[in-house]
Amino acid sequence: MDTFRFKRFEVYQDAKLFRKDVMELVSKLVNKKTYDLSDQIKRASSSVILNIAEGSAKRSDVDFARFLENAIGSVFEVVAGCDIAKDEKLITEDEYKLIEVKADSIAKQLGGFIKKLRNSSKFKK
Repeated sequence: MDTFRFKRFEVYQDAKLFRKDVMELVSKLVNKKTYDLSDQIKRASSSVILNIAEGSAKRSDVDFARFLENAIGSVFEVVAGCDIAKDEKLITEDEYKLIEVKADSIAKQLGGFIKKLRNSSKFKK
């Protein structure tokens, strides 16, 4: 039985590593001035992982794809939050670029996964 099938998805494993990198980066932002931004970025990075997991439990590929789309939205949210942090000189350009490269990879993996689901016979009506 493959109850927790999400654990074997490469994009799930990569999303966990991405979250770890994000958490390390934004941990230095925690103070009264930056708490809201850092908290939002951290929650968005967790949301990527959690949407992959939750979507994998859905009965249809249509529903699963919708959760993967939400995961992509969370990836974009992390990048936008880090872009704000960069503009406010809370993180360096190099730190931002590292997150952006990893986010791009995850977004592409999720996009490919969605495409695969949409092309499956289960997805078509």
